[in-house]
Amino acid sequence: MAISNPGPGHSGVAGSLNSVAAPQKATLSSNYIDFTHADTAGWAQQYLPDLMEKEAEVFGNRTISGFLSQVGAEEAMSSDQVIWSEQGRLHLAYTGTYDENANTFAITHDIDGESVSTDKHGVRINDMVICATAQGSIKCFVSAVSNNTVTCLPYEVATADAASAFTDGTGSTVGTLLVIGSEFGKGKNGQGGTASSTDGFGNVEPVHKSFSNKPVIMKDYFEVSGSDASAIGWVEISGEEGQNGYLWYLKAEGDTRARFGDYLEMTMLEAVKGIASASTADGSINGATNGFGTEGLFAAIETRGNITTGVTGVNAATDLAEFDAILAEFDSQGAIEENMMFVNRATSLAIDDMLASMNSYGAGGTSYGVFENDEDMALNLGFSGFRRGSYDFYKSDFRYLNDKGTRGSINSRDAVAPIRGVIIPAGTSTVYDQSLGKNLKRPFLHVRYRASNTESRKMKTWVTGSVGAVTSDLDAMQVHYLSERCLVVQGANNFMLMK
Repeated sequence: MAISNPGPGHSGVAGSLNSVAAPQKATLSSNYIDFTHADTAGWAQQYLPDLMEKEAEVFGNRTISGFLSQVGAEEAMSSDQVIWSEQGRLHLAYTGTYDENANTFAITHDIDGESVSTDKHGVRINDMVICATAQGSIKCFVSAVSNNTVTCLPYEVATADAASAFTDGTGSTVGTLLVIGSEFGKGKNGQGGTASSTDGFGNVEPVHKSFSNKPVIMKDYFEVSGSDASAIGWVEISGEEGQNGYLWYLKAEGDTRARFGDYLEMTMLEAVKGIASASTADGSINGATNGFGTEGLFAAIETRGNITTGVTGVNAATDLAEFDAILAEFDSQGAIEENMMFVNRATSLAIDDMLASMNSYGAGGTSYGVFENDEDMALNLGFSGFRRGSYDFYKSDFRYLNDKGTRGSINSRDAVAPIRGVIIPAGTSTVYDQSLGKNLKRPFLHVRYRASNTESRKMKTWVTGSVGAVTSDLDAMQVHYLSERCLVVQGANNFMLMK
């Protein structure tokens, strides 16, 4: 069965949906009852129409904000940027090229894919390591280190026969090197030796990983003339901001406020950092030369986190195989036990079907969802969470990914990699705050807004003009909205973006 939604110009209710506000400072004919149309004969008709004054809320709750308030926190900042540092990995593992014929390992990257510059790794003489390739693995002793080239002598085979431990016969192939310990001979010095000696290679310094983000200034504006503000309408309005009555400007102002509130959240989800002097947008924002834009949630996960596209492709059905792959990745990262899943409708239903299929009595549909269903109760076909391995997943629908007025329309158009959902770790992380100079426990996700003792830019609203409180001789009411904020995504390696 196909579902159609006719657009403007077609017959049917869907084509006449008032789905987009008009950005015109003009009185529109659509705002009034048509007393001149031929079908109604205007004032000449003698029959009084039955006027339904109450505005119908055909889209339900139209706002999408609330996601960040569920999973994060908000904190003030008094700088042009926020900088934080995160712990690096404790153990030493690298990727590069292993040559089993020459017994050398050329380090190129750390295990997370970051390039390792010359002599900036932590492998030392006398270390015990494992060298692994697609053909197998072998335990070795590090006898020499020269810049990024490590000499690895096998423990269990003769040096000349190291290649016999592998089946590819190529001699040089991509591999992984893992430090598992060390071994020293009797009477030898420890790791305090020099690079040129055979007694050690100095100490291992922890890697300092620093990240930053900058706030962006967001604004909006609403204006109504004094005459229109005092004119009664024929429609009883309603809105998410609690506005009601017969003054139309109340609805327009309330919708502007609600839309701006949604923009605050949508920006924190979708924004990306611009590249200075590499885009025409750069010079349009105060002649910015140090970059512009801000890093939103999706961009942070794509840059520093994890992405799953399913097992067999982008449109793969959600099944245990995909979750097992997610668990394996989480095991290699922070292994945080509790995780929140915010997904679109298709993924939510696929997860429900997957979990129901695990029930041996699910084929008949009698114990699907709640396992004590009977004929006199509503059948629960959904799941709010599940546990797999040592991880708990709590599932929630993400309206932002479903609504046609928001990401839902983008996902339906993007056939390459639409966003199905996001997995966010629950709990807090310990990080070093550069501004305060100490370690703090914070949610993995939180919003920073500009504020001081005299000015808070979390969500500013002020009114100018002569309507209501008089601030000028302008015969209008102008409502201004402003916020300056950015999102901090700490420990993005524990997040998962589902595409």
